[in-house]
Amino acid sequence: MAEQRIAVVTGASRGIGRAIALRLAADGRRVVLVSRSEGPLSEVRSQIEESGGSATVCAVDVGDRAAWGGAIESIAKDEGRLDILVNNAGITRDNLVLRMSDAEWDEVLGVNLTSAFVGIRAAARPMMRGKFGRIVNIASTSGLVGNSGQANYAAAKAGLVGLTRTIAKELGGKGITANVVAPGFVETDMTANLPPDVKEGVAKLQAVRRTGAPDDIAAAVSYVTADDAGFITGQVIAVDGGMTMA
Repeated sequence: MAEQRIAVVTGASRGIGRAIALRLAADGRRVVLVSRSEGPLSEVRSQIEESGGSATVCAVDVGDRAAWGGAIESIAKDEGRLDILVNNAGITRDNLVLRMSDAEWDEVLGVNLTSAFVGIRAAARPMMRGKFGRIVNIASTSGLVGNSGQANYAAAKAGLVGLTRTIAKELGGKGITANVVAPGFVETDMTANLPPDVKEGVAKLQAVRRTGAPDDIAAAVSYVTADDAGFITGQVIAVDGGMTMA
């Protein structure tokens, strides 16, 4: 029997990250749950284990380059391998460009883009040793079409596209793929307080006439991290109900 794949998911304590972690565990992966706080991660781990899956917790701030890079190295050493990396952690600090502070710009770029680079750099070697890797960067349709008030967020998410395609070219010969999953409007804790009429208006913009759910994103991640998805790389998969299609 083949060894169990090890999947690292950042921002795994809630929303899209939680759904991804649960789905990959259901796919038979041993999931390393990453977030800043251990408490919420323990709840996700318990849910996975109660369903017969396998998971462990890694509390680390991915915005801290040294700590995050070191955590990836420790995970690979402790688990004996590292097969899947899902860079999902993200924050928003919305503001118009003329009002956006350096701190708002730097913090969002650090967590949403630089952490992905740091994680990929650290994960590449154990993936190359194993001659297998699946890297998935969770971007956003904001990074594809822009969004007023989100110059920092859109720039970071657009940057993930360029990073992903470069990694796909650099590591493709080593059995490692890299893809982007770009969610559209997804109902999570961040959107829970929006008025119903706003959500209804967004739903009308979708070809499928509904808003997205975290499980929609998790399904796409499951697809591109499968063992038999080795011919899919450098792609941007917009999971947005058709909102951004040309």
